Amino acid sequence: MKTVKHTFIAMTILPKPVEEPKSVFSPIPVIDISDPESKHALVKACEDFGFFKVINHGVPSELVSVLEHEAVEFFSLPTSDKNQVAGYPFGYGNGKIGRNGDVGWVEYLLMNVNLDIGSDPFLPALLNNRETIRNAVLEYTTSMRKMTCDVLEMMTDGLGIKPRNTLSKLVSDQNSDSKFRLNHYPPCPLINENIDGGNNVIGFGEHTDPQILSVLRSNNTSGFQINLTNGSWISVPSDPSSFFFNVCDTLQVLTNGRFKSVKHRVLTNSMTSRVSMIYFAGPSLTQRISPLTCLMNNEDESLYEEFTWSEYKSSAYSSRLSDNRLQPFERKLFPLND
Repeated sequence: MKTVKHTFIAMTILPKPVEEPKSVFSPIPVIDISDPESKHALVKACEDFGFFKVINHGVPSELVSVLEHEAVEFFSLPTSDKNQVAGYPFGYGNGKIGRNGDVGWVEYLLMNVNLDIGSDPFLPALLNNRETIRNAVLEYTTSMRKMTCDVLEMMTDGLGIKPRNTLSKLVSDQNSDSKFRLNHYPPCPLINENIDGGNNVIGFGEHTDPQILSVLRSNNTSGFQINLTNGSWISVPSDPSSFFFNVCDTLQVLTNGRFKSVKHRVLTNSMTSRVSMIYFAGPSLTQRISPLTCLMNNEDESLYEEFTWSEYKSSAYSSRLSDNRLQPFERKLFPLND
């Protein structure tokens, strides 16, 4: 694979050392989505970790390779060229993550992949004369949407929910609000310089994803970590032939806390570039979100107030990465008087 030219070393960074708690961890849950009986293991993975690896997914390796090649080509461009498509929330970004003070050793390209905006939703200024990357993104996100719907239908089977498309219809709806992000983490010289005595530098700070599910794929470079329920961080071994799923905040609400939205982060690497692709599957902006009644004995058991995806999205993106974004929507429960 072509080596990315590292042209943005002068960007704002966060040279904060990260303590690495030692922990013993069983292997990452692996879900074979070609096997219907995997539905029970899938539910357990969502309950215990909020994270799992998918195999036998049917996504052509050629499609992944083409898109990764195009991503490397884009990030190899001069910074001045990439800055021509800089913007917020969509477009090219470098170092700064959002508008609330979060920074990392990362550059990225964020794209809107809503179904209702036609066949050319991606940054026209960038994609003029770049038909290959446009087509690669379209094909890839179409595959991600289908795989996400398949996984959500396995979840409903495992939970005993009817109808089977109760969750998947939120993603497949014509107005669903989904995003696609390409991240590039170049080798970090601060690690070699041992800044502040630390060997770990944040590439992307700890956070949960606001949507329903997010689907991650990266090249053969480590750095991705998830946070366990005991508070310890563990590294996820890279597997470029598989896809990793994160349970997101909205799915935690829909399951009334039964599924856990996993906190995760990315650490930098001193020697090798890391390129990742993340598909964020979200509902429509007007979709009302609340715990599914079929998962509760009565409405009094609801842990969250009802909200629209638009309301939650606005609240989430006005917060810092590490904030508990669901806290403002937690239902205020009062003990009964004796």
